Amino acid sequence: MIAALFHNKPLRRRLVAGSVAALACGAAVVWHGARSEASNAAPATPETKLVKAVSVSPAPVADNRVAIGEIKPRLESDLGFRVSGKLIQRVAEIGATVKKGEVLARVDDQDYRNRLASAEADVAAAQAVLVEASAAEARINALLAKGFTTRANHDATLKNLRSAEAKLKSAKIAFAMAEDQLGYTELHAEFDGIVTATGAEAGQSVNVGQMVVRVADPKTRDAVFSIAEAAFASDQRGKQIPAVTVSLLSNPAITTTGTVREIAPMADAATRTFQVKVSLDNAPDEMRFGASVAGRVEIAGAPVVTLPGSALFDKDGQPAVWVVDASSAVELKPVAIARYETDRVVVSDGLAKGDRVVTAGVNRLREHEKVRMIVGEGK
Repeated sequence: MIAALFHNKPLRRRLVAGSVAALACGAAVVWHGARSEASNAAPATPETKLVKAVSVSPAPVADNRVAIGEIKPRLESDLGFRVSGKLIQRVAEIGATVKKGEVLARVDDQDYRNRLASAEADVAAAQAVLVEASAAEARINALLAKGFTTRANHDATLKNLRSAEAKLKSAKIAFAMAEDQLGYTELHAEFDGIVTATGAEAGQSVNVGQMVVRVADPKTRDAVFSIAEAAFASDQRGKQIPAVTVSLLSNPAITTTGTVREIAPMADAATRTFQVKVSLDNAPDEMRFGASVAGRVEIAGAPVVTLPGSALFDKDGQPAVWVVDASSAVELKPVAIARYETDRVVVSDGLAKGDRVVTAGVNRLREHEKVRMIVGEGK
């Protein structure tokens, strides 16, 4: 019979079709049952995110500030002639050491010698006039005593005597002025120092007050810095500025200390920075005028919290951080940033001691979301 089945093709087709239909019905029943079981099961619990957090404690942080400046003399004078003329000699050269009273330059003094000779002649003439007026007054006075002349004649001769005395005094003053002007044709050093600049050469005509030689006192030196306005924080105003450590840029091993002696009351019009002068104590000889130096100062600041840059988040365009509360839920808290550094931020306000701040995974969090923490210590 089995052989008959294989030889009867229509009957074989009907049996295969019936088997396939039965299998399909069984699969449908199984899928429907599985679907019913899935629909009756409870919804899956959402995964609790694992974050890294630090427990913060605000503490004062020293504010280390560094500025680049240069060495300048505290006392530096531009020396020039008190009379105009042709410069015939400039003795001082840049870098030369000069002593007080030493001749630095000369102008042509021929005109001033002539003026002095003329003033001397005027004095001699005034003296002769005075001698004549004095003798005339003596004669008239003797005649008046004998009654041989009038009082009016005596008054006239007395007037001439007083006029001659005044002219002699004026001539002597003119002579002294001419003598001084002749002395002004030589430029002298006002103090011991070093020549740092020159402003005229031999053969050049110079005017009164024009800088010919600049002399600086090498004993007193300043480190001069240009400081931005932001460095003068409002919380630092009125506080005493600590000592400044100054070191050579070319050789940081050469250092000295100094104190701030002057802060410019007005910012520079071009750079908008304030000039700060630091008086150096016992400046090394290597700190020559014009040398580049670095100034470092450490200022104690208000209590702040330092966090890694990864902890910072943005809330409506303002800085904020995620804080984990007692129920392990996160809350976005706005903070005030004192300053940004290379790999961290300094928070000046918004956090309290014991707050747990998320430092890793902040971009995956949502408000009031439960988290699991790996807690570290922060400042």
